[in-house]
Amino acid sequence: MKKILYFLFFISSLSLISCSEDYLDTVPTDQIGSDDVFTTTEKAWGAVNGIHREMYSQWEESQDMGGFGGMMIAMDAMGEDLVFPVNQWYANSVYKWIVHRGNTYLWDKYPWDFMYQVIKNSNMIINNIDAAVGPDTDKKMIKAEALTYRAWAHFFLVQLYAKRYDAAGNNSQAGIPLMTINTTDPQPRASVEEVYTQINKDLDDAIALFDGTRARATKSHFDANVAEGVKARVLLTQGKWSDAAQMAAKARTGYSLMSNKDYQAGFNSADNGEWMWGSIQIADQTTYFYHYFAFMSWNFNASAVRTCPKCINSLLYNNITATDVRKNIWHPVTTSMVMPSSSYKKYAYMNTKFAVADFTSSVGDVPYMRAGEMYLIEAEGYARAGEAAKAQDALYTLAVNRDPSYVKSTKTGQGLIDEIMIQRRVELWGEGFRFLDLKRLNLPLDRTGANHVASQASVLNVAAGDKKWEWLIPKAEMDANPKMVQNPL
Repeated sequence: MKKILYFLFFISSLSLISCSEDYLDTVPTDQIGSDDVFTTTEKAWGAVNGIHREMYSQWEESQDMGGFGGMMIAMDAMGEDLVFPVNQWYANSVYKWIVHRGNTYLWDKYPWDFMYQVIKNSNMIINNIDAAVGPDTDKKMIKAEALTYRAWAHFFLVQLYAKRYDAAGNNSQAGIPLMTINTTDPQPRASVEEVYTQINKDLDDAIALFDGTRARATKSHFDANVAEGVKARVLLTQGKWSDAAQMAAKARTGYSLMSNKDYQAGFNSADNGEWMWGSIQIADQTTYFYHYFAFMSWNFNASAVRTCPKCINSLLYNNITATDVRKNIWHPVTTSMVMPSSSYKKYAYMNTKFAVADFTSSVGDVPYMRAGEMYLIEAEGYARAGEAAKAQDALYTLAVNRDPSYVKSTKTGQGLIDEIMIQRRVELWGEGFRFLDLKRLNLPLDRTGANHVASQASVLNVAAGDKKWEWLIPKAEMDANPKMVQNPL
């Protein structure tokens, strides 16, 4: 696949069907060029679907770079709650806190390339769809989805490659190149504040465009609820606590929490009524050994699963009450576990949260957003805003669903916040939030006292605010862009 200059050299997504020379590498559908793909809304939907396909397509040259699912695993691998019992995929890279601090490593450039590819394709849609022939409703939906993708991708990038957003500061620190049009001209790093301003504008515009449109085709697509959910995440990261809580409550409208039975069903189907957004894996388009479930499930027939089942931090596990359904998806004692075959290793505290329906196939839908997360944002936002009663109410709704013996919290202040954050860590384990949570809250990494093996983890502590929390700008970008400035080495 050829490379193109887009203020950096991008590795083109393997979701593209053709590598022909006349293909512009700007439309993630097939061999048609951009002048043709946006002539009608019917064709433009193909461009939107191409971005959805990118979300679970393999990138770069490494097996552990399976679309966004790979980044989800990395975000938890860089926290303290995901434990690798042996040196396997992720355990020999991001888990050790090395590759994101070396700008020639594939893992350092993978999120950069991936997210700017999403932004590039989103820009093609945003800047061309208004002239397409077709129903106005479709044009609005197509543009709204692209705006949501552009905001989401910028949001992920700025959290990795810049200093954290400081609600108490002016946030003039260097962010990332802000791209609203596609250009080959070198672009400087916009400030963190400028990036967040554009992210919020894109989301506000998307939410307004979604108003009055028809229902989305599948949960791989965006709608107003999902755009509001992304906005809630952004506001939480900015420390706009009450606004984040209110937006999360709005986002989850119409969604109910799953049953305890469904909670133990493998987290592999977007048919789950709690799921708001996810990649729907088509059975005949399996991504084999680089799929999310090829690493995070406990029962797929892959060496990354058979030899290295993913485990929970033992200290966190001990915080789960005996009557909580989530206690059942990790196993501190494995003697009673029945594995698909004798070749599957067992380790204390291994998970059965994620499972494939057929151990010979990695097919499974990947969860990107759930109503449970929105309740947690609502609870955290209100708690940090000093509105304890509202926080207690939101927390209770989630917690009593998972644990029927849960008694509504009467805690306030930091005690309430601590309780909410434990719930968040347990609820969202393996879904890609922990590194981002630690960074946004300016907390240290602390893996000590749990079941991490020091020689395996390599890094057990990273102080809050250390330069290691910033990913380095990839060397390919530094070489191609004379306006780019590197993060502290």
